[in-house]
Amino acid sequence: MGQTVARGRDNQRDMGTISLKGRLIVATPALHEATFDRTVILMLEHGDEGALGLVLNRPSEVELTGPAPDWEPFAAHPRVVFFGGPVAQGSAICLAHAGSYHETEAWTPLFGRLGALNIGKSPDEVDRTIDEVRVFSGHAGWGPGQLEGEIADGAWFVVDADPEDAFSSRPLELWRGVLRRQEGRVALYAAFPDDPALN
Repeated sequence: MGQTVARGRDNQRDMGTISLKGRLIVATPALHEATFDRTVILMLEHGDEGALGLVLNRPSEVELTGPAPDWEPFAAHPRVVFFGGPVAQGSAICLAHAGSYHETEAWTPLFGRLGALNIGKSPDEVDRTIDEVRVFSGHAGWGPGQLEGEIADGAWFVVDADPEDAFSSRPLELWRGVLRRQEGRVALYAAFPDDPALN
């Protein structure tokens, strides 16, 4: 798996020309903001107008039967709504594995078999095979140049995504798992203690 670790303002210029859509940003231990501490975020959009992503490793205690009962049988374990980020908490974004790739009214492909599903439609209205879904409340968002600045300041590792990351059955272990599969020194951060003061 490849990775990019952008540090220093010289790298910020380079990040502005490369879309991170379909990749992961992983919080480094230097990121102390509680909302994003040890988060793994799948980038759905990234361009000159800003960026949008979903936090993949923050399950809530809200069962999927509440907001999307028709899709509950398709839900990946754990079958709960996930905290996608602090922006637009009243809205839902659904990721799904599907059996085909062309875009329709109910389906927007992202990469591989992973895409965004309109859960306003019932399963009978979606003209493709859906293997599993995960619903996120809210999303993470950045204005123009904001994410690039945070990466340049050492807040995020940028690494390749695996389509299975979005459906991990052990989301609380995803931060360490994603780091552990990287090459070089990035993998060493998987062993970083929860509280460095206790090390």
